[in-house]
Amino acid sequence: MTSGPEPAAGTGRWGGPRSTSTLPDDLVSVAYAVAALLATLGILALFRAGSDALTKVAVGLLLAVALDPLVVRARRTFRWTRTGAVALVASVLIGAFAAIALLLAPPAIRQAQDLTDELPDTVRRTYSWPVVGERLAEADAAQEVERFIEELPGRIDDDTIGVAAEAALGGVQTLAAVLITAVAVMVDGEALVARARRLIAPARRERADEIGRIVYRTVGNYFAGSLLVAVINGFVILTAGLVLGVPLTPLAAIWATLTNLIPQVGGLLGGSFFVLLAITEGPLVGVAALVTYLLYQQVESNIVQPAVVGKAVNLSPPTTMLAALVGGAAAGVPGALAATPLVGTVKAISLELRRGPPPEEEQAANVPPGARPAPRTMHRPGRTPG
Repeated sequence: MTSGPEPAAGTGRWGGPRSTSTLPDDLVSVAYAVAALLATLGILALFRAGSDALTKVAVGLLLAVALDPLVVRARRTFRWTRTGAVALVASVLIGAFAAIALLLAPPAIRQAQDLTDELPDTVRRTYSWPVVGERLAEADAAQEVERFIEELPGRIDDDTIGVAAEAALGGVQTLAAVLITAVAVMVDGEALVARARRLIAPARRERADEIGRIVYRTVGNYFAGSLLVAVINGFVILTAGLVLGVPLTPLAAIWATLTNLIPQVGGLLGGSFFVLLAITEGPLVGVAALVTYLLYQQVESNIVQPAVVGKAVNLSPPTTMLAALVGGAAAGVPGALAATPLVGTVKAISLELRRGPPPEEEQAANVPPGARPAPRTMHRPGRTPG
C-alpha cells in the first residue's frame, strides 16, 4: 500500500518552518514570557506617549470585548438584531449603576457628616491602645484632628473649587468617551472585523482568523471574569461594612470594586481602605473587618477566581505580578489592567504557532485522487470550538 507525499520536512502548522530549538521547555517558556513583557512594555509606552484619547479608546475597546458575550447571549435569546442586543445590555448596565448611585449616595453623605463629627472622639479612644496610644495622647492627636476639621472650610478657596470641578468634569468626559467607544465597537464590531479581514491576503486569512480567535477568547474571558469577581468583591465589602457599622461603607465598596480589577495588588488597596475605616469605629470592629476580608480573599483566590476567570491568561502568579508592575509603570492604572491579558495573549499565540500540523493536514496527503478532502479546522483534537 502506497501513501501520499509526506509533508515537507521542517514545516510547521502554518506551512512555515517548524521550531528546531533544543532548549528545555522551561527556558523557552521564560524566553517567551520575557519577549511578551518587552512587547507589552513597548505597546503601553506608545499609549502613554500618545494622547489621552488613545487611552480612552483602548479602554473602551477592552470593555466592548468583555461585554460582547452578554450581547451575543441576548441576541440569541431574544432573536434581536445586534443593535437591539447592545441597547439592552447598555440599558441594563446604566440602570444598575444609576440604581446603585441613588441607593448608596444618601447614606454615604450622612456617614461622611457623622464621621467628621465623631472622628475626634474616635481618636481619643485610641489613647488606650498599647504602643501607639501613649504617643497619640502626648501629641494630643484628637485636638489636632478637631482643629483641622474646623479650619478645613477656610482652606477651600476658588482655586481649590476650580481644580475639583475640573477633575470632576474630566472624569465625566472620560467615562462618556469610554462608554461611547464601547457601544460603537459592540454595534459595528462584526462589520469592522469583516472589513479588516478583506485587507488580508487570502493565503494568510486562516492564520489571522486563528489569531483573532485567540485574542478574543483570552481578552474577553479575562475581562469578563475580572469584572464579575470585582463586583462580587464590592458586594462582600458592602455587606460586611453594613453589618459591622463601618462608616463610608458604600464608598469603600465602590473603591474595592475598582481596585480589584488591578492584578495582584488590587485586593490590598481595597481591603486596607476598608479596614482603616473600620478602625475608626474601634479596635474590635477593625479586627472583625480585617478577619472578614482576609477570609474572603482566601475564598476569592482559591475558589471564585479559578472558577470564574479560570485559565483565561494561563500565566503564573509571578508573571502576572511582573506584567501588572510593568504595565502600571508604563501607562498607570490602564496599563496595569491591560498588561496581564496582553501578555497572556502573546503567550497563547506563540504557543499556537509552535504547534505542529493538525491531523487533518497530515491526513490530507492520503486523500485519493479526485476525492474532496474534509473541511479544514483550526481546532486540535479533543477540543470543541469555543
